[in-house]
Amino acid sequence: MTSKTSCEIDEKDSDCCCSNGNNRVNYKLHWDTVYANNPVSKLGWYEKESTPILQLIKKSNINKNDSIFVVGAGSTTLIDNLLQDNYTNITANDISKKGLETLKNRLGDKAEAITWIVGNLVTPTSLNSMAKIKFWIDRAVLHFFTKDKDQDTYFKLLKEKVAKNGFVILAEFNLSGATKCSGLEVKRYDTKMLSSKLGHNFNLLKTFNYVYTMPNGDKRNYVYTLFKRIA
Repeated sequence: MTSKTSCEIDEKDSDCCCSNGNNRVNYKLHWDTVYANNPVSKLGWYEKESTPILQLIKKSNINKNDSIFVVGAGSTTLIDNLLQDNYTNITANDISKKGLETLKNRLGDKAEAITWIVGNLVTPTSLNSMAKIKFWIDRAVLHFFTKDKDQDTYFKLLKEKVAKNGFVILAEFNLSGATKCSGLEVKRYDTKMLSSKLGHNFNLLKTFNYVYTMPNGDKRNYVYTLFKRIA
C-alpha cells in the first residue's frame, strides 16, 4: 500500500529534543517507545470515538473537502471518525513515525486518503512548507510544551498556517488537571490563557471543561476550545 503523502522529519530535526520542565527530552524517542510498547486501546488518551472534537467540528459547519490538520495525531481514532464522516482533505502529523505507522496499518487502504507528515511542531522544517489550512486540531499536544520559546514556535506556526475564517480546536489539561502525562510535565491551561496565546485575530466560539476517563479508569480534566480566525 502506498499512502497519499509521507513527509519525513528533516535531518536538522532528527534529535527532536525540547525542554520539558527542567529536563531536555528527546520527544521522538519518547513517543516512538510509547507507541511501540503499548496497545492503542491502553494508551492514556485513547478514545473509541472523539465525540467532543467531532461536536466542535460540526459546530464550525465546514465543508467536507476543507483542509483539516490534526497535530500530534499518533494513532488517534479521530482520523477514523473523520473518514467515517466523509471528510476528504485530512493531514495527520506526529513527531512519532511509529505512532503514525500504527494508525496507517489500522486504516489499511483508507490510509491512502490521508496526507502524512512526520515532523516536530516546535522545530518545524517540513511543516513550514505546508499550505494554508481550514482547521487546526490539537488534543493534548500543546500542553507538553512547557517552555515559552516552544509555545511561541507552536503558535507562530499555527498563525502562519490557519487561513482567515479558519478554525482552531485546542483541548488541553485544564487548571484542575494532572501535572504530568506519560511521564512528562505539562503546562495546564484555561480558556483565557489559550485566547491570550492566539491573540485578537481569533474569536472564541465555544469552550467547556470536560472530564475524560482513561482506559484504566482514572480521570483527566480538560478544557476544550473552538476559535475562528477573523483576520
